[in-house]
Amino acid sequence: MRGVMLKVPESLLEDRRRKGIDKFDEMWEGVVHMTPAPNIKHQDFEFELEAWLRNHWGVRSGGDVFHNVNVSDRDNWEDNFRIPDLVLLLPEQRNILRDTHIFGAPLVVVEIRSPGDESLEKIPFYAKLGVAEVWIIDRDDKTPELYVLSGGQYDLVVPCKDGWLVSKCSSVEFKSVANAKIGIRLVGDSASYRELPGR
Repeated sequence: MRGVMLKVPESLLEDRRRKGIDKFDEMWEGVVHMTPAPNIKHQDFEFELEAWLRNHWGVRSGGDVFHNVNVSDRDNWEDNFRIPDLVLLLPEQRNILRDTHIFGAPLVVVEIRSPGDESLEKIPFYAKLGVAEVWIIDRDDKTPELYVLSGGQYDLVVPCKDGWLVSKCSSVEFKSVANAKIGIRLVGDSASYRELPGR
């Protein structure tokens, strides 16, 4: 069920903070977006994808992979931020890291789309930041979408004939495979190939 509250009572926000259920809440230009914690299938897939990216992309590039980090367009970030499932940063982008958030554009943001969530609605914010690529992967069937920034907006990339989507900025490629999994590998490195989730 979706709902809108024109003014959220401070007591509700405090109750969510006290219970620890506010950690996935986002603020969109001063408007709070309350989302439930991801389900077990989502969390399991996110963990495996992050582990693969750290062990393969991170090792090759020297870059960082973070999960559930606040991403904002300002240093005074608490009035406007999104929380992608994963972000990729190159070593030269570490200057945008703060203790509490990322101030600026990571190289890639990854959103694992659950039914009824706001993954697609976040795309204009990522474009405004200047995020080079957005990967959206369906939680249930693992169908991936790759959006590449061009002229201030995102183009949806069409898979190659063999089904691979190639992330040019990260040299990672991925595609849907059987049994609701995603195949992923580093470009030119067949030994890095995995199918996720692995169980």
